Amino acid sequence: MERKFNKQPKLHIRTGDTVKVLSGDDKGKTGKVLSVNLEKRRAVVEGINTVTKHVKPTATNPQGGIEKREAAVHISNLMLVDPKTGDATRTGRKQGENGKLVRYSKKTGEVING
Repeated sequence: MERKFNKQPKLHIRTGDTVKVLSGDDKGKTGKVLSVNLEKRRAVVEGINTVTKHVKPTATNPQGGIEKREAAVHISNLMLVDPKTGDATRTGRKQGENGKLVRYSKKTGEVING
């Protein structure tokens, strides 16, 4: 089932955030978000959901072989880590001093940069 959105969805996770995995084989682990796919609502997290990929020999990689790489995780299985406490927290949006929306931690009320 593919979702179509009229405008870009606002997600609670962005590239560069530190997140905690809520479910799956890597439950409880934390990592840094490397990339986010908005259409599929999935994120690639450093060191999480590693899969083995069989690589064919090419001109750039004449050896080929098996390599490990991170696969995407659905965003609903990730929770942002509060930079102040280091615990997983829900996030909200409020207007900052300059009038733009900023993310904040629901636990501490601290504004999350990013």
